[in-house]
Amino acid sequence: MTKIRSKIKSRQKAILMGVGTSDIAKEELEESLEELRQLAVTAGAEVINVMLQRMTSINPATYIGKGKAKELSDEVKSRECDLVIFDDELSPAQAGSLERILECSVIDRTGLILDIFALHARTKEAKIQVELAQNKYLLPRLTGQWTHLERQEGAIGTRGPGETQLETDRRAVRRRISKLEKELDKIDSQRAVRRANRRGFKLAAAIGYTNAGKTTLLNALSGANALVEDKLFATLDTIVRKVSLRKGDELLLSDTVGFIRKLPHDLVASFKSTLSETIEADLLLHVIDSSQPNITARMEAVTSVLHEIGIEDKPMIHVFNKSDLVESSGKKKSLMKSFPDGVFISAARGEGLEELKDKIYEKISFENVTKTVSIPVSESRFLSEIHSSGRVLNVSQMDGQILIEFEATVEAASKIQNKVNKLAE
Repeated sequence: MTKIRSKIKSRQKAILMGVGTSDIAKEELEESLEELRQLAVTAGAEVINVMLQRMTSINPATYIGKGKAKELSDEVKSRECDLVIFDDELSPAQAGSLERILECSVIDRTGLILDIFALHARTKEAKIQVELAQNKYLLPRLTGQWTHLERQEGAIGTRGPGETQLETDRRAVRRRISKLEKELDKIDSQRAVRRANRRGFKLAAAIGYTNAGKTTLLNALSGANALVEDKLFATLDTIVRKVSLRKGDELLLSDTVGFIRKLPHDLVASFKSTLSETIEADLLLHVIDSSQPNITARMEAVTSVLHEIGIEDKPMIHVFNKSDLVESSGKKKSLMKSFPDGVFISAARGEGLEELKDKIYEKISFENVTKTVSIPVSESRFLSEIHSSGRVLNVSQMDGQILIEFEATVEAASKIQNKVNKLAE
């Protein structure tokens, strides 16, 4: 597997470039560019300038207008910058045209996010997932458009396969993609076995925008000491810990990769196995940073990713973290009015955690029921699904039917019964 680098050899001087059409509000553009600045700093860049162009429509050749391209080129030369980062995804042709005009490296938001993931990948699974996304991103860009430029090893936008795969052909990259996908399938099968071993427990998943405090919450609820860093995408791998609730009941809480606006589609697809804990969860804890200015946009970004991975109607609690930072401004009262069912906490200070535990207990039924269902022998594969949803007590066979007695929660038993009914139709 291609080694994913975790260090930058020299600090690159970068200019950030944003483009806004008439339908995008100025505040939204400014917030997106500020987020791009944070991403660039996380990747190790020294941000020299931030530029913005308002346009009625995008230039299909260079994304920005010719005049702005000339202005940007002059700024690159006068400030001796070696990197320009665009806030939106560029087509391979646009990136190639801009590199020829600017005579420096050009990457887009997608390339930057992929680079940060490469920087933070620690486990074998995370490295495979990042490399797979990078290769899918790279494939349409293998046009030789960078041959006139010297690309520094370890530079932002070139970590991971970017350092070597530019010199390979598309066939080699496709072979690599196929190999990585098979490796992920194998890891996903192993993950499914681990999930089956935990079937006696309820599962909640902490989701949310990157750096909202999900890992801090996991530590506060479980007493774990998972790594917490005040930076974007500090956590890429799924962490699962046991949380004690009232009446001696326990659940498993998982924390995984954070979301962000304009999260690359290939990255979401590659991390689907990691996000499977979210898909399988009985309850979602949507952790929201109360101190951020545009909470609605961040919540919508999270919802968008949930839809992309096929999660539509799953029970959810809105957990407003860092609420102590907005106590005096009146923002907390406003949020409480808008989200009356939300829970307001400070995970770092341990405030509001008991209320959150009570809310979790109310949302999840811990009572199990025993049921018996009958399925055709030809549908015996359905037995494994029952195994993963509950505890199978007895299996027998009669007249071409398999009788399965099992124990599961009320919700899981109802879902199994509905699927059995559909098999009988």
